Amino acid sequence: MPQRRVDSAPPSPLQHRTADATEAVTRKVSRHLLGFLFLLFVVSFLDRINIGFAGLTMMKDLGLSSTQFGLASTLFYIAYIACGIPANLVLARVGARRWIGCIMIAWGLASTATMFATNATTLYWLRMLVGVTEAGFLPGMLLYLTCWFPPAWRARANALFMIAMPVTAAFGSAISGYILKLDGHAGLAGWQWLFVLEGMPAALLGGVAFFYLDDSPRAARWLSADEKRTLEAALDAIPADTASAMPVQDAKAADAVAPTLWQQLRSPVVLRFAAAYFCLVNTLAMVAVWAPLIVKGFSAGASNVTVGLIATIPQLVTIVAMIVWGRRSDRRQERKWHLAMPMLLSGAGCVLSAQAGAPLVQLLGVCLASAGSYTAMSIFWTVPDQAFTPQARAVGIAVINAIGNISSAANPLVVGWLKDMTHSYSAGLVYSAALLVLGAGIVTTLPLGTSNREKKASVATRVAA
Repeated sequence: MPQRRVDSAPPSPLQHRTADATEAVTRKVSRHLLGFLFLLFVVSFLDRINIGFAGLTMMKDLGLSSTQFGLASTLFYIAYIACGIPANLVLARVGARRWIGCIMIAWGLASTATMFATNATTLYWLRMLVGVTEAGFLPGMLLYLTCWFPPAWRARANALFMIAMPVTAAFGSAISGYILKLDGHAGLAGWQWLFVLEGMPAALLGGVAFFYLDDSPRAARWLSADEKRTLEAALDAIPADTASAMPVQDAKAADAVAPTLWQQLRSPVVLRFAAAYFCLVNTLAMVAVWAPLIVKGFSAGASNVTVGLIATIPQLVTIVAMIVWGRRSDRRQERKWHLAMPMLLSGAGCVLSAQAGAPLVQLLGVCLASAGSYTAMSIFWTVPDQAFTPQARAVGIAVINAIGNISSAANPLVVGWLKDMTHSYSAGLVYSAALLVLGAGIVTTLPLGTSNREKKASVATRVAA
């Protein structure tokens, strides 16, 4: 009896059972992993952005100009970029459990050590040390998520993991203002207390990671044998749009001709991914580092505590946007416009913040800029891994992340220089908006598929086999 095509036949009872089993095991993985990974990302991101709040008093205490303060963040990202690829190679060799634990302990201690900065030069060296030690975390986590979540569920997983960024910004905004009020206690300035109290949790959680994380589903004792088989089959199933994303001509060619690492890294698709991420990450850096100072700018006379509380509003909006948009993207199995539209929205928010004179309108602009950029980031990382073979995935993700973070390195320096030249953050916001529009245009050229039925049928058929 001839076999019907999977993509044209209605789902069979077996396919329904397979889809249900895959859904069940993915939810179990989410419950076990995402909460802990979220917590790790919270302390990671807090150690990255707390210098923005420390700058409210640190700049005056250390006699720093806006350009010098921006250069400290730029040097952090230079060190971060330089060490990102080697860190992912080590992770792929030794496993997430040991490597993530080690680097968390190292960066927690390095972030705490920033309290010893006495001038611009010592601040530069200490922020570079934080960049070196933290370099492997985010690209390593992005690689780790691809080992546990099938592509069809990845936008939701990314969103639930990456809401750590706006949650941390909101939490950091609220608590950092209060920590700065510890100024003078035990002979320490408020910004020094900030680095101590927000740096040490990373070192403590690094020790927990040694015992909690598993390197792969096969090593997970909390999954049954059937659950491991179901999950591994779903992870191995090739999504419908993978053939168009890979730097070879089609799926058969992919099986017959294994492209070299260099061929994959220099393929036009990968370069476009990197260019789009470069444009997007600029705004992430803008929001993370400069948002407290921007809020301070249109809240003249407000205390640091008030500035911190106001700065939580854009982050709360961002959390809701990331969850809702990630679920919508997974439900529709559409990535291209779910990525481009938030980028354009973020660009509009930057322009609104730059041009509007009313504080409430400027706050609305910051909300749009934050929600759009972070939402776009969670959607972005659902697709680049499909452009690489499994053997090249660790390096590929690290390369795209590194190229994108060149923008993070440039942003604090460019925005700080523009602020010193114009005495306003408007020029920096317009600069961010222009890059977002360019990035959205690049996204529209990426070969991102939309077929939900084909993807689900591919997973079901693979498991049934």
